[in-house]
Amino acid sequence: MKKYAFLTASIILALTSPGICAESPSVAAIERPNILWIYLEDVSRWFGCYGDKLAETPNIDRLAKTGVRFDRFYTCAGVCSAMRSGTVTGMMQTSIGAHQHRSHRNVRIGEYVDSHQLPRGIKTVPEYFRAAGYYTFNDGKDDYNFDWSKDNLYDSYGAMNFQGDEWANCPKDKPFFGQIQLKGGKDRPPFEDAEKVDRAAVPVPPYYPDIPLVREEIAHHYDCIKWTDQQVGMIVEQLKKDGIYDKTIVLLLSDHGYKLHRDKQFLYEGGINMAFVVAGPGIASGEVRSDLVSSIDVGPTSLALAGIEVPKHMEGRFVFASDYQPREFVVAARDRCDYTIEHIRAVVTPKYKYLRNFLTDRPFMQPSYKDPWPVSQELRRMMAANEMNATQMLFFGAQKPSEELYDLTKDPHEVNNIAGDPKYAEVLAQHRQLLSNWMQETDDQGQYPESDAALLAVLKEWRSRCVNPEYDRVRGLVDLGPEPKPRKKK
Repeated sequence: MKKYAFLTASIILALTSPGICAESPSVAAIERPNILWIYLEDVSRWFGCYGDKLAETPNIDRLAKTGVRFDRFYTCAGVCSAMRSGTVTGMMQTSIGAHQHRSHRNVRIGEYVDSHQLPRGIKTVPEYFRAAGYYTFNDGKDDYNFDWSKDNLYDSYGAMNFQGDEWANCPKDKPFFGQIQLKGGKDRPPFEDAEKVDRAAVPVPPYYPDIPLVREEIAHHYDCIKWTDQQVGMIVEQLKKDGIYDKTIVLLLSDHGYKLHRDKQFLYEGGINMAFVVAGPGIASGEVRSDLVSSIDVGPTSLALAGIEVPKHMEGRFVFASDYQPREFVVAARDRCDYTIEHIRAVVTPKYKYLRNFLTDRPFMQPSYKDPWPVSQELRRMMAANEMNATQMLFFGAQKPSEELYDLTKDPHEVNNIAGDPKYAEVLAQHRQLLSNWMQETDDQGQYPESDAALLAVLKEWRSRCVNPEYDRVRGLVDLGPEPKPRKKK
């Protein structure tokens, strides 16, 4: 079996991280605490505790005040299934072959079957909790890009969003490990009669044109966040009502950023630098961490907080360990999303972000599932009419650079690519080497073409939308039948 281990490498800067706990949290007073993941879907970290001035997030802010807030938490992908596959295994999705969005769903096309087993000896975080005697549950979303069984992972499986009875069936003599999935940015909040965010007041980042449709998307996300915060408050209140709040460690995180084009699915800060808050017994109160943390650390951290040994194959780390060594860098990956084939890797160090775009034969704005949206149609019209400025055309233009390098301390919007600046030649070379070494040592599965079965599964679902040349080798292999009916707008 291949031994999975995170690459150790020297990087440009020594990491400084004030606020790190010197000792791991003591959970001795709480024998086997409950562990609860509050998973926010498509939610950018526009919260008051993260400095947002428009956000109305008193419940999330209160949770952060009573626990630890992580400012440099990066998801391993900018899309849900790849990120969730990595989080639930404590491993990079690229290490376990789960990097292609919505892949390996046991789809059969003629003699071809798109399925995928995890490498030998690798199990999911819920399975380790169950083996340790925990009751496990999940509310409504899994989205794992490998073969798995609900019966093996969860004792109960409910509808998405908080129902109020998630742990009701947990035996009194057992602690629980639970995942409550909140729809977040995909929700349709019940706020028709509530005060909405002023569309004229929302900030529009410079990489989007300041038009009403963009403002509406941004403002709507603020409205969704307000409702999500209320749901978080309901969860905390129910834990207190049931007398188990003081026995429960809460880990609140988002899978990736909101749905607009340069955020969700991509590896810029808006897509992968997300909220992560941990609060509960034994967790320091009011701490702020500035060290680099990955979403693959969530699983190992959860196991360790419950007193369960972290499997040696996991690439994630226990972020509260007394001998914790802060990461020198984190990696995120973008691969195929729905029918759009892409291949991008990002390396984040304390000061810089390096992105490698492997497919420069196609623009960032390839055909995608977002194309039917009114805002997408207007953005494409503006692109064709040359109505965008130079900053906006960095993403919406026809060209894609092979490398991007950003000084995140000076350029948080990532619009000043310094990869070609001779002053940063050494920094560029060091980051380039970090990525190259990491891909080799972890055997990044994104280096290899998708299987015929996987491409046929996508082709069967999306048909004429599959315009990337990678599909050409499987066209005609199997009779896929008539074109399916168009999908309903998301």
